[in-house]
Amino acid sequence: MGLACVLPLLVGAVLLGAGTELSGRVASRVGLAGSLVTAALVAVAWGSGAVIDIPWLPALDLRVHLALDGISGPLALLAAGVTAAACSTVLADTPRGGSAATFVGALLITLAGAVGTFAARDALLFVVAFELVLVPMWVLITRFGDDRDPVARREAGARFVLYTGLGSTLMLLGVLLLVSRAGTGDLVALGAGRGQGLGTGVQVTVAVLLTLGLAIKVPVWPLHSWLPMAHTTAPTAGSMVLAAVLLKMGTYGLVRLPLATVPEGFARVAPVLAVCGAIGIVWGGLVCLVERELKRLIAWSSIAHMGFVALALATGSATGVAAALYANLAHGVISALLFLVVGGLKHRWGDDDLGTARSPLREQAPVTGLLLLTGLAAGLGLPGLAGFWGEIVAVVAALSPADGRPVPLFVGCAVVAAVGAALAAAYSLRVARLVWLGEGSDDADRPATSRAELARSELVPGAVLALVVVALGVAPGLVLAVTDPALGAAVTR
Repeated sequence: MGLACVLPLLVGAVLLGAGTELSGRVASRVGLAGSLVTAALVAVAWGSGAVIDIPWLPALDLRVHLALDGISGPLALLAAGVTAAACSTVLADTPRGGSAATFVGALLITLAGAVGTFAARDALLFVVAFELVLVPMWVLITRFGDDRDPVARREAGARFVLYTGLGSTLMLLGVLLLVSRAGTGDLVALGAGRGQGLGTGVQVTVAVLLTLGLAIKVPVWPLHSWLPMAHTTAPTAGSMVLAAVLLKMGTYGLVRLPLATVPEGFARVAPVLAVCGAIGIVWGGLVCLVERELKRLIAWSSIAHMGFVALALATGSATGVAAALYANLAHGVISALLFLVVGGLKHRWGDDDLGTARSPLREQAPVTGLLLLTGLAAGLGLPGLAGFWGEIVAVVAALSPADGRPVPLFVGCAVVAAVGAALAAAYSLRVARLVWLGEGSDDADRPATSRAELARSELVPGAVLALVVVALGVAPGLVLAVTDPALGAAVTR
């Protein structure tokens, strides 16, 4: 288990030290190999039930406690798989603003922090691993982001730091209060205790701090404004990791910390989280209906999809939390696929303005277009694809929230979420009409056709992600079979 956390960190550090000594091809292959080996180590550690539990700061009863279960194991595999796909894209889209070795090294260090976060069983170790991700992510945005607008790149980096820094501060305060009052930082013990011995006021305070801090990182409306700018500026690989890894760490934290450790306090906060999630679903959908930049549109769609996860978690029921975990994993795969395709198209087109006349992908790049259609169809919740199960079950769960939650409010949120799902269909079909069919652009207005098909180093990981999208949609039991037992032990009485 420890090797799965340390290996990408060591390889990433070596790549950072190599600098310009390594070519983009070598750096990409090293990163790809490191990510795949990490995925294998995660699978072995998860399957064998490996546990690391050694003293860290004995005076404070803090330990390096690492283990994977049915909740964290799939997310750790997702992080490693998406990082491998992101490293592969470096061959087709050489990063500008620094060496390829530095770029890939930042991706691997991000992976190390993500695996550590998902494996952490100590509350403070969770915070430390989470914070490890933020610095390399900032480097990817500010140093390797879109070089056509340096001012926007700096602003995106600054907003990322300010928002996530505030979220980290609130999360740390909540963890410190929880650990000091409970007398332990062991997440297993805290989850089993279910807040026993903590007064209602303490539980509510901890829940507010943790939920607010992690909601910034998800992000949940209205704490979302840093995400579209970060996605628009970040390179393709950075957007893939940001959407499929960093955002998943925030939602995973909501399950492990406030929901599991202070359920009474979280129940008081849950109605507000549900309302914010429902508003985010519609807000993101409405923006996507008019957004002209394709990559920014996908970023706004992520905010809408994260709203479904927030609503499902807020219900507090076993069905809702299972739906949230499934939607979390599904969105990670779908968003990685969409950002891979859209980022590659933006690199070839020179921009991603939907108002620009272009040849339809069905004629110019049919394979790339098929991958885009798969991601869009999954994002709108088409039955048989990954996005369907998490979102439909989230709406159903909101109709029957856990005891103690206001049923009329949650039913209203379910209705709003259903409207948001219809908006998702509308904006996904809008993109398909403009990009796949090329409608709205006369042949006379189109520039000379140029090859827009993605390179093999992008098509292969894109095809793998598309297959996973289909597999999760056709056989959701593959995930539910491993999450349900862990879910029962972690967040239900």
